[in-house]
Amino acid sequence: MEAKRIGADSKTEVALIKIEGENLPFLTIGDPNGLQIGEWVIAIGNPFGLKETLTVGVVSAKGRSNMGIADYEDFIQTDAAINPGNSGGPLLNIDGEVVGINTAIYSRSGGYMGIGFAVPIDMAMGIKDQLVANGKVTRGYMGLVLNPGEVNEEMAQSFGRKEAGGVLIADVQKDGPAEKAGIKSGDIIIELNGKKVKDNVSFRRDVAQIMPNVKAELVIFRDGKSKKMTVTVGAFPDEEGAEGSVKQEPGALDKIGFQVQELTPDVAQRFGYETGHGVIISEVENGSAAEEAGLRPGMLILEVNRSEADNVKQFEDAVKKAKGGNLLLRVKTDKGTLFLNLRLND
Repeated sequence: MEAKRIGADSKTEVALIKIEGENLPFLTIGDPNGLQIGEWVIAIGNPFGLKETLTVGVVSAKGRSNMGIADYEDFIQTDAAINPGNSGGPLLNIDGEVVGINTAIYSRSGGYMGIGFAVPIDMAMGIKDQLVANGKVTRGYMGLVLNPGEVNEEMAQSFGRKEAGGVLIADVQKDGPAEKAGIKSGDIIIELNGKKVKDNVSFRRDVAQIMPNVKAELVIFRDGKSKKMTVTVGAFPDEEGAEGSVKQEPGALDKIGFQVQELTPDVAQRFGYETGHGVIISEVENGSAAEEAGLRPGMLILEVNRSEADNVKQFEDAVKKAKGGNLLLRVKTDKGTLFLNLRLND
């Protein structure tokens, strides 16, 4: 019996095939959202060419992301033995319902080490519906660059908010849906269509599931107040990286340890910046928290504590006015724009 490929989605590593026939056996689709950590699951596949192999384990974790396996990740993690050849096989709950599609393993040897991943079946079914209807997968797009990491209490307080949570907007793409709706850098999105926003990964996934030209209702926090806004979602551009999180710079900041200089036309041209916007980092102290955080010469400081820093004087004035021992910096790098919280020396 032959199978015909209908389509595939490279961003989730899910493909749809069609088998011609009648009265074919099938499995019932389950609800991965109802899975509990520690619940028994069953993995079926053909590891190392051994057909119809069944292994059992438990759900080790849910919502695993940032694994570098696919662009959109929301994996079920299990310790059921998954090996090369299990990919594409079902992950079942104890009732024999499909809750996921076995996708990948974490291994230093190439074989089982107790960490396997499966795509939740509801995500796969959504992709299936689009492939059947349109032959391709279309994702919603707002034109936002999300600040890396969580909006913890310290970061939230830097923006005048007492509660942690939501996603922080590091930059807004020019002429994108979000910019047209009035979303700005420094806004914290705390709700999407009546649902609380938890983190970057879930927000990106939820936006991607909204069809183009559909209006999305947002609640943002700006200047000490919550505000409702409406964004008409666009279609995700084909260009890779059109929307996502800039990579997080490592390290916690305990003090400021860098110097800046004016952004001259020559320097701006060399680094590809616009003159008149920001001051450039000229030196970073060895071993300082700034260095550990990833600040490097050549990076551009755009704002200090939400005030523009278009020249060295503005930068120094903003640093002098800093209260609470913190500097909230808006920094432009070759990877994008992001906010960083730096703690000043006492």
